[in-house]
Amino acid sequence: MFSTLRSYLPKPFKNDKTIIPVVRLQGAIGGGGPIKSGLSLATAAIPLEKAFAIKKAPAVALIINSPGGSPVQSRLIFKRIRDLAKEKEKDVLVFVEDVAASGGYMIAVAGDEIFVDPSSIVGSIGVVAAGFGFTEMIKKIGVDRRVYTAGEKKVILDPFQPEVEEDIEYLKSLQLDIHETFIDLVKSRRGDVLADDPDLFSGKFWTGRTAIQLGLVDAIGDLRGVLKERYGDKAEPKLISAPRGLFGRKASVGVGLGAGRLVEGLGGELISSVEERALWARYGL
Repeated sequence: MFSTLRSYLPKPFKNDKTIIPVVRLQGAIGGGGPIKSGLSLATAAIPLEKAFAIKKAPAVALIINSPGGSPVQSRLIFKRIRDLAKEKEKDVLVFVEDVAASGGYMIAVAGDEIFVDPSSIVGSIGVVAAGFGFTEMIKKIGVDRRVYTAGEKKVILDPFQPEVEEDIEYLKSLQLDIHETFIDLVKSRRGDVLADDPDLFSGKFWTGRTAIQLGLVDAIGDLRGVLKERYGDKAEPKLISAPRGLFGRKASVGVGLGAGRLVEGLGGELISSVEERALWARYGL
């Protein structure tokens, strides 16, 4: 009888849908400037908290489209997702769009299941540091580099000074340490399904179809299709976004934007955009 009466209720009073909150995590991780925000814990925290706070939702869906970036921010986002999933007792379903590589894949393994498109790019479990050397250029234009420090290693790998082999080896040791942290994290989440492949942690990346065979992801699937199959035809995804602030930026936790910072940061905005473009281009995107 109740179900019959419910059919006559106004739409707002009906409760026959299974709402699945969806959070989109997109872009280079840790980057950004005064106009454009990068993906970080500060920008992701609010929508994640809101999504996991929906009590009746059986799961939270994450859409990931990121070529990577800061290993620290990647792990912080990963940890926040797992902490919330445990606290709220919800499943986490991850859906990869174009790419979940490097730090993007580190975030993806926070999912209990990872779904991909056959042509998604997945993997790149490694660490990279890149830059430019300007020693020959400043010689040609007659620039005299003057640096004063307290601490003999304060300016290691200065792009305006010749490289020192000892400094390069030190940087590589830091990279190996970060790489091990990344590997341990992936194994802790997917160790029972990972293939025994020597290239798995080499920094190599694969299509979604091959990533399934390697155990990096679980299956091919799109968000709406998987949710309907998992939770029925009445499953309805609900996008959760951070509130917008000045210049349309997504609001972040503990980050202010003053006029001085805006002007000061504009010069770095172009560099940030070029670096992000290079990250995407590495995967043919």
